[in-house]
Amino acid sequence: MRLDKYLKTARLIKRRTVANEACDNGLVCVNGKPARASYDVKMGDVISLRFGVRTVTVEVLSVAENVRQADAAGLYREVSGGA
Repeated sequence: MRLDKYLKTARLIKRRTVANEACDNGLVCVNGKPARASYDVKMGDVISLRFGVRTVTVEVLSVAENVRQADAAGLYREVSGGA
């Protein structure tokens, strides 16, 4: 699954277009490297998102196309939450 679609499906970012812009602006890193929106997300990947001064790092536990909002948090595990 594409990175921008995964971020939206997992409810880490509300809209896919916003996720795409975040990737284009270098605010999203996968396994320590800046990632493009077209990156193919796999189980075990570590995704870091920068929201201003706050950085959220999550590990991908599962990749699913359609997920209910209540189950979205089960797609990832938060590794650390910055400032």
